Amino acid sequence: LQERGHVVSIYTSHHDPNHCFDETNNGTLQVIHYQPPIFLPRSIQGKFHILFAHLRQLHLTLHLIRSLNTANSTGASNKDIDVFFVDQLSTCIPILRLLTGNRVVFYCHFPDKLLATGEAIEDENSPTTAENHTPPRPKMGFLKKIYRLPMDLLEEKTTSNADLILVNSLFTSRIFKRYFPSIKLDAQGKRAEPTMDAREGGPRVLYPGINLAAYDKEKGAKWSTVEQADVSILRCDKPTFVSLNRFESKKNISLAIDAFATCLQRMKSLPEQQKKLLKNSRLVIAGGYDPRLRDNIDTLNSLLRQISNYGLSWCLLASKTGKKDPPLIPDNAPAQTPSQDAQIIILPNFSTAQRTELLTSASTLALLYTPSNEHFGIVPVEAMACGLPVLACNNGGPKESILDDDGMSGRESQEGTDGWSVVDVTSNRTGWLRPPQKELWADALLEIATLSAAARGGMADRARARAQELFSMEAMSAGIERAIEDAKAMGPVKWAEVVSPEWFIWGYIVLVAFSLFCFGGAWTMAWTAVALGFSTLFGFF
Repeated sequence: LQERGHVVSIYTSHHDPNHCFDETNNGTLQVIHYQPPIFLPRSIQGKFHILFAHLRQLHLTLHLIRSLNTANSTGASNKDIDVFFVDQLSTCIPILRLLTGNRVVFYCHFPDKLLATGEAIEDENSPTTAENHTPPRPKMGFLKKIYRLPMDLLEEKTTSNADLILVNSLFTSRIFKRYFPSIKLDAQGKRAEPTMDAREGGPRVLYPGINLAAYDKEKGAKWSTVEQADVSILRCDKPTFVSLNRFESKKNISLAIDAFATCLQRMKSLPEQQKKLLKNSRLVIAGGYDPRLRDNIDTLNSLLRQISNYGLSWCLLASKTGKKDPPLIPDNAPAQTPSQDAQIIILPNFSTAQRTELLTSASTLALLYTPSNEHFGIVPVEAMACGLPVLACNNGGPKESILDDDGMSGRESQEGTDGWSVVDVTSNRTGWLRPPQKELWADALLEIATLSAAARGGMADRARARAQELFSMEAMSAGIERAIEDAKAMGPVKWAEVVSPEWFIWGYIVLVAFSLFCFGGAWTMAWTAVALGFSTLFGFF
């Protein structure tokens, strides 16, 4: 947006200079960071994340409102703000509209109430079976249900105040319409009259964009000595399959190991010529790993047990540019093998240079993207930008980014002709979409490994073209600019638009915050549950 001539200021309650986009740290973008006070942590002993997220955003919003009469570092007055673009958390939306009169565009990645409960873990087109390699739904106890009730209602009511709503995929759009039935939007994602039929419209789809230039292997000439060393430990002529995911249970990385091991077992029955193609093949499992997170630790340990059960050799490599501590390998883990001989390479917290090397190396055969019902999935798009075939689950966002000739591709279409949800429906394959079953994935790996050079080259060209057309930074910035201009064209927020519902929401937020500080969490959860229950019973919500 800034390159298109707009003035952009980013307000945030968390900005880590050691873990952020370079543009937010080198002065390219103006970032205003308001550190929350010590009594507003991210959580208390790993609990109450969403509650403190709401409170931290309210703290940030109040600071933003206070700064309206000051001049920012670009010399422009904050009074000149035209539109607010809110990302992920919707708590601040009614406050911004009420106290500033500016329109708000909200980018909804996925409803938080579903992230907390796993309620939408299966797509309607992908029923779970005993053979499906799908993580189980998290269970939610009675107390957590009471805790989530006001949080979920607050999310839906504050989201409904946005003037224009964007989502990151058609999959998220369907989920949004199903689980937020009270939010009425027209075909362009704008607020509509309450009497409108919800089927007539919905959120506007805006796919996340990637910086295609970041995957240019020619940039390797500019890599530092440390980055070159990082890349050198990965370089190998062995046929390589790559999995890029955080070490989290929901990412279902075990499916990649199952499929790879099954593929190796089936390789023994292949003709000798095809067997040579897969000889000494390896699987590289790379992803973010935080030794402070129990889920990361448990996931890695589980993968090591799985590797041991299959009798596969493995090796752990560490990035020299990484800023986080390496994983602690349990004593009962199988012994490591030298990297040049290992069948599975584990690479936690890989560097940008290592990612580029893995996705662009001539020896890399495919990316294995294992999560089910991913809201969008940026990693398959990164692989497509590098011309790399992708194997992913046939549900969620990958159905929209990947084209598969076998009828499993996401030939999605959004009702209406709004012009913002462009999805190519051609049958030119850019990857494989399969149910999360190791046998089907192993079949796909064998097919990928035996592709002819001409078929692989054609697929690479189609994948790059698709990434450029739909998922580039240019495509995303054009979509954001169009949304912001549409919101601005709606004019200032009128008093009649906010006085009735938003006063109640604002009063509720203030009461909750006051109650938390004065009476504590238990009393607050009790009275909010009762109040919202009666409000729902008598039709106020």
